[in-house]
Amino acid sequence: MNASVRLSASSLRAHKRRFAGTFLAVFLGVAFLAGTLVMGDTLRASFDTMFGNATSGTDAVVRSADAITTPGESEGVREPVATDLVGTIEKVPGVAAAAPNIQGAGQLIGKNGDPIGGQGPPTLAGNWITDPELNAYRLAEGHAPRSPGEVVIDRGTAERGDLKIGDTTTLRTPDPVKVTVVGLATFGGEDGMAQVTFTGMTRADAEKYLTAAPGEAATVQVRAGPGVSQQELVDALTPVLPKGVEAITGQESAEENTDMISSQFLSVFTTLLLVFSGVALLVATFSIHNTFAIVVAQRTRENALLRALGASRRQVTVATLVEASAVAVVASAAGIAGGIGIAAGLQALFPAIGFPFPDGDLAISALSMALPLAVGVVVCLGSALLPALRAGRTAPLAALRETAVDTSGASRTRAVTGLALIALALGVTLTGVLASPSIWLAATGAVLALIAFVVLGPVASTTAVRFLGGPLDRLRGVTGGLARRNALRSPKRTAATASALMIGVAVVSLFTVFGASLKATMDQTVARSFAGDVAISTPSFGAGGSGLSPRLADAVQRLPEVDTAVGLGRGVAEVDGKGRALTVTDPVALERTFDLGEIRGSMNGLGTDGIAITENEAGKQHLATGDKARLTFTDGRTQTFTVRAVYGRSELAGDYVITRDAWAPHRTQDADTLVAVSFKDGVGTDDGKAAVEKAAAQYGNPEVQTRDEYAQSAAGGIDMMLTLVYALLALAVLIALLGIANTLTLAIHERTRELGLLRAVGQTRSQLRAMVRWESILVAAFGTVGGLALGAFLGWVLVEASDGASDSAFAFAMPPLQLTVVALVGLTAGALAGLRPARRAARLDVLRAIATE
Repeated sequence: MNASVRLSASSLRAHKRRFAGTFLAVFLGVAFLAGTLVMGDTLRASFDTMFGNATSGTDAVVRSADAITTPGESEGVREPVATDLVGTIEKVPGVAAAAPNIQGAGQLIGKNGDPIGGQGPPTLAGNWITDPELNAYRLAEGHAPRSPGEVVIDRGTAERGDLKIGDTTTLRTPDPVKVTVVGLATFGGEDGMAQVTFTGMTRADAEKYLTAAPGEAATVQVRAGPGVSQQELVDALTPVLPKGVEAITGQESAEENTDMISSQFLSVFTTLLLVFSGVALLVATFSIHNTFAIVVAQRTRENALLRALGASRRQVTVATLVEASAVAVVASAAGIAGGIGIAAGLQALFPAIGFPFPDGDLAISALSMALPLAVGVVVCLGSALLPALRAGRTAPLAALRETAVDTSGASRTRAVTGLALIALALGVTLTGVLASPSIWLAATGAVLALIAFVVLGPVASTTAVRFLGGPLDRLRGVTGGLARRNALRSPKRTAATASALMIGVAVVSLFTVFGASLKATMDQTVARSFAGDVAISTPSFGAGGSGLSPRLADAVQRLPEVDTAVGLGRGVAEVDGKGRALTVTDPVALERTFDLGEIRGSMNGLGTDGIAITENEAGKQHLATGDKARLTFTDGRTQTFTVRAVYGRSELAGDYVITRDAWAPHRTQDADTLVAVSFKDGVGTDDGKAAVEKAAAQYGNPEVQTRDEYAQSAAGGIDMMLTLVYALLALAVLIALLGIANTLTLAIHERTRELGLLRAVGQTRSQLRAMVRWESILVAAFGTVGGLALGAFLGWVLVEASDGASDSAFAFAMPPLQLTVVALVGLTAGALAGLRPARRAARLDVLRAIATE
């Protein structure tokens, strides 16, 4: 073992440059992983502290015990509690103070006329609680609201909307309310709670605009007297609370808020980053494996001499693994330091891009340090294992050989195995997406396809390089021909080098195809389901936005240019024990404006006890027209509805439709999510749209769009997602670029004598540089083409699997322009990767190169 270690140390000292690419690949992958883990821990710790500080004076929260959660949502909707409970609670021994917390959706309009927030995080409004210890917000400037129309807003919202004390603006509740800013507040010592906006009103205004009727609140905040613990307070409150109302400790409430942020943002965000860390490490695996494979191949004679001098197979293998371990440990340790730097950089960067990263030191846990270190070492050692075993099998007589021929490109076994894997991958994938829809089968098929591409790489590289490099003979003459022959010399090496880039390009192509398919799906949905001329909507997604005034549709309907205007509101209820979203609307107008497919029964006359459902939901609930369905609302009341219509399509109309009269007794804050408008015959789109915009301006100035504009707007979040994906995947492409550069550098070292002879027989330095660059481009072209093919296939698999797992019909789309850009980026990466090796090759001393053994 000592001899193996000494050999490894000597080799590392003598050939430091050989492992530079490996070091960088491990460093970048580990740094990204460590940075993600540290950032996630820091965000969670910061939000814990922020919510703890904000709610430190609240010892108990009284709320409705039951919540209705619809599919796809993590937080349920609860019934309001009566504000009369405050009087009862204040009489309980141990209670120092209690205050109702009225809360709803409210979106402020900034100084420039645009709504503030609404792009994901909630836009909240509520009553300003006068007890400073029970209020999560702290008044920083100005005074609390005293008169109707006065509000306090958080500092972050004021900065984003360019609002200051004394300014008058509009608050969408969703009905527009003129408000005057009289104070600015902070939350937990910060300017705001992340991107959440908050508007504090008088209690009377909050009851008027945010509740269905006075006397209702979301919760009651309770403060304990001296010497009373939070749990003791909850135990004292529980006996006096009515049925269906519960008390939880302030600590539990703060933890729920942190969990909500974690589930809605942190978990998704960190999971996304971890996925890309995995992609980067996978790409690094190919680069690392290739480096050690080349190094072992170049040291064949050296290893053979060691064997001839008495070194055992085990000693040679261990020596190679010790080299890999040394590189892995040093690079991973540096990567951890780099990851801490990345997390610190993001902590400083987030506020600059509009996301206020809570103040606080970085949270560095043992797991966040140990896991990236272990992953880096395992990836590096795993990548070096096969080359190390190959080094140990070197025969002593190999010291007498001049060269070794790579026959992997002509391997019949490899070709048969690869084709068999492709056939198996296609069979499993097609079964998972077409015959028997299964996400797991589709994912298994996708993994098998990736393995098949790697196995077939050396076989395919020979044909691909001959085809892709064919024009070089004509365009670049002898230089192009030499570049093509160099790329053909070692099919296994070319394939391994290209595989790193192939993985990166494949993932980029996968998301590009999936994003284009989502856009095509939205276009298809709007074109197929929406028969109106214009749509009125608020630009928001997630929990943000306040919706549209339910009075807007009636106002638009009265316009002489309009034939039908229908508003789509949202409610929730449990249908036979399962939480479901309800579409609250005029069913007759809905049928006229939306294509609902085949309708069994009638949408006319649903009344207060009728419901319409989709064919898909009818099958799930085993319901047909005339059957009874029991709906339990958030107010705890259960009502039996008769199924009076079963319709075919639900993309925009939802799965359950009830009338506004049926929803009215159970509603809280009423709002529409969309108003669809159809014009009368002879009314042009421009004239009709102008009339609708004028009417809508009185209701908070929501956006009026044509059908095409609405489809593009609805798909706007996809472009944001793709921008983030491309930025993250740039790391994987960078690692692949380093792999190509490292391989070429090692290949130049291997071909030093050959390059010297070429220079001696008349090849110029510029020709030599061009030869190396074109070889790099050929390798990148092979990886790029393979990545595009694999990514397009995986994109199709993801679209079809999503189609099978969803009630909506997904459309598959191949975006030629975007994929062409991806291809050009791949080729550019190849050209950039060849620059340094080409310069190094051109600087070789001719005589020394010829004399090299």
